[in-house]
Formats: sequence, structure tokens, C-alpha cells
Amino acid sequence: MADANRFGAFSELMAIRGLPAPAAEEVAITGADPFFRTPFRIGETVACVLAASGVAANDLWEHRTGTRQQVAIAVPEAAASLHVVNYTQRRDADGAYRPLPPSDSMQHMMSITQPWPTADGGWFLPHFNLPHLERRVLGVLDCKSQVDSVSAAVARWNADDLESAIAQARACGGKVRSREEWLAHPQGAYLATRPVVEITKIADGPPEALPPGDRPLAGIRVLDLTRILAGPTSARTLAEHGADVLMVAAEDTPQVPEFVRDLSHGKRSTFLDLRQAADVATLTALARGADIFVNGYRPGRLAERGFGLDDLVKLRPGIINVSINCFGSGGPFADRGGWEQVAQSVTGVALTHGTMIGAGQPKLAPAPMCDYVTGYLAAYGAMVALGRRAREGGSYNVQVSLCQSAMFYQRQGLVDGFEDAPETLTTAELDPLYVPEPSPYGDLLTLGPVLRMSETPCRWALPTPKLGNHRAEWLPR
Repeated sequence: MADANRFGAFSELMAIRGLPAPAAEEVAITGADPFFRTPFRIGETVACVLAASGVAANDLWEHRTGTRQQVAIAVPEAAASLHVVNYTQRRDADGAYRPLPPSDSMQHMMSITQPWPTADGGWFLPHFNLPHLERRVLGVLDCKSQVDSVSAAVARWNADDLESAIAQARACGGKVRSREEWLAHPQGAYLATRPVVEITKIADGPPEALPPGDRPLAGIRVLDLTRILAGPTSARTLAEHGADVLMVAAEDTPQVPEFVRDLSHGKRSTFLDLRQAADVATLTALARGADIFVNGYRPGRLAERGFGLDDLVKLRPGIINVSINCFGSGGPFADRGGWEQVAQSVTGVALTHGTMIGAGQPKLAPAPMCDYVTGYLAAYGAMVALGRRAREGGSYNVQVSLCQSAMFYQRQGLVDGFEDAPETLTTAELDPLYVPEPSPYGDLLTLGPVLRMSETPCRWALPTPKLGNHRAEWLPR
């Protein structure tokens, strides 16, 4: 049960790492799916990605110390980390901790961001997160932001036509496809030729020793220009291993409050508006001192502001750029925006899940499986690239995507007996994982890091911050 190499997902990631496999006794993955009521091996796949990130952190630890440590992850805990928002509790006036309900806006978004039948007998999922993107979708559909109105509007379209119209409006949505249809589509066919984490050396340079420190990523500086789920998860994971993570966003950037609260542990936050020349100059100075630059922008958007890949390499030779998007590094859909639900729909996940649970129609899986695992994969890729920079030098581009993650899950096969899966950890299982934290949101109990490292336990050195509460500068090394 402890042999990580029994999992194909772990072996696939070790091949990307490009180093000799870790010793059998180094990595322990315990437990098994099903954890969620779905045929997909969500818990096992996430556990493999977290274990791989532990190995990548261990590589950096060995570079610092000449020694390695033990890495362990339990499948149920890995699966639960996909629902961290559900586990967060806040202390009330009477001193008792109680769960926090989801926001009204999130519940409304989820009610209409669903697969709806189309005029040609297909299905289409329009995505309604964030006000400006919702307005674009409603403009195409010419309807109100209500379940009956959205359903009726989608039913007037053919699925392919609606997908094209949504893309042309720079809104978000996707035609529901089977796995086979996706792999036959030019976008799916392209992604099938690429690794789940693409790590490309984009410029030569001398090796860079890791800064002094007592954690794998101590002294490593990370600029986090992301929001919502996958990107913030990647930067939070780097913070768990000791990185100095600075979140950057404009003050008026639309956010989802519960995700800001639960995915910002260990980070600092500053406001910079890239529409302002002075703030562009500040970000330029920060980039010159950064090691890792994480962004979730659509392809090309940062280049318009002077922070494209070539710009970053000139600003900071040795930079590791991490790009997180929906559709991947190339192909006809590469410039399209998208979200978790879109990735599940277009790649076959929603159709398989709905079919296997007997719903009679496509259904979204009961966890944001693509978002979190994409974030964990991004952190893994960043650490692998950091190790390569330390050994051989150079600048690197790391690319991950929600659709690649959906395909990664599907390669792991399906599991039976999921109808009565627990979907939540018990109180006894949760208690050792909870981290008490004073925060701008009140006194919290939050699900802490679930990866176990024997010598450098994963932890957050800072509580989740109030947005914009820090100076735009790096901490001294």
C-alpha cells in the first residue's frame, strides 16, 4: 500500500522530472478511492501529484543538504484538499467554531453554470463566474441570469455554433463532448501529444545556487498574478515549502471572497494596476528580483503589458515562468479562456460522470478536480524547473492547463463502488489537520497542508492576508 509506483500517475510525473526514480521507501501513498461519488480516481490522482511535488521539494532539499527525507500522503486527505472551502470554520461570538456557508453569488453561479441541452441534441455549458464574463455570456444568449432563462436560451442554439459565438465574444463556455470526441478534436489531439506538465528551457544561463535557508524553497521569491483556484493553489503550495509569495492584483480586480480567504495562506498581498505606468515600473522591479512568475492570464495578455515570456527573460535571466490556463500550450483553442466546469465539459469528464452515476445527462463531478490538481501540477513543475536551474542553469517556461489535467485523470481509469463513498473526512480525521489562524476574516480553523515531509513539515509562515495589505517589495533573504 505504501509503494507509490503502483500508481501510473506518479510514474508519469516521475518521467517528467527527468531524474532517477526515488527509492521505494522514500514515498508513501496510502489509502484508495473512491472518496467522491464518481467513477474517476480523484483522490488517488491528487495524492500522486502531491507526492510528486514532495519528491521535487526533496530534490531541492538534497541540493541544499545532501540528504533526502520521507514523503507521505493519504488518499482521503489529498481528496479532501479539493474541498478546503467546505472545511473552513470561523469562531463565533460564543467561542465556538462553525462552518462558513457559501456566498449567495457562488451558489447562484453554480446553479446556472451547468450543462444545458441544445437544439441539435447536444449539450453546452455556459460559464457565469465573475460579473464581466457573465455579461458577455448573457449578451450572446440574450437572456436573464436565471435558470429557466439560460436553459431556454441555450436550447435555441446548436452546440458548435454556440461554442464559436461564446469564444468570439471572449466569454467562457464549452460544448459537452465524450472523451473520444475530444481526442478526435484538433485541440484534444494536440494536447494528447504533450506531457501533463510542459517544462521548456527557454534560455541558457549559469547555474544558480539556492538561497540559504532551512526549508526546500527558503529564500525563493514568487510573484503570484493569479486568482480563483488553480493559480492561487500553485502559489500557496510553494509557500508551504518556504517560498516568499507576493500576490499582485489591481484593487478593482473581481475576486471570489471565499477562494481569496482559503487559497492565500502563507502569502503576502499588494495592489498594482498594470494600467498605470508607475505600477508597471514597480512590477518590473519585482520581476527583476523574482525566481518564479506565476500567471493565469489568457495567452498574450501579459505581453501587451510588457511581461511576456521574452520580456521576463530579459528582465530576469534565470526566471521560471509558470503559465496556467484552460486549454493548454497550443492548438486552435489555446487563446480561449475557461474554467473548471468548461474543462470537465469539453474533455469528456462531465459526460462520463453523468452516465456512470445514472443521471441520464452530463453532470459535473462533485469536486473542482481540475482546478486543484492543475495548481498542484504547476507547483510541481516550478520546483522541477528550479532544480534544473540549480544544476544546469537557464530560464524555464512551465505550462499546465485544466484540460490537460482532465485528460490526466481519465488516463488513470475508473473505479467501481463509488455510490456510497464518504465525500468528506470525519471529525476524527479532520482534527489533526486543522490549523488555527487569526486572520482578517476572523479566527479561522482551516484545513492545513496534507502532504507530509519528515524533516521540513509543510506549513504556512503567514496567515491568509487582507488583500493589498503589504508593500510591493521582497522580504530580505
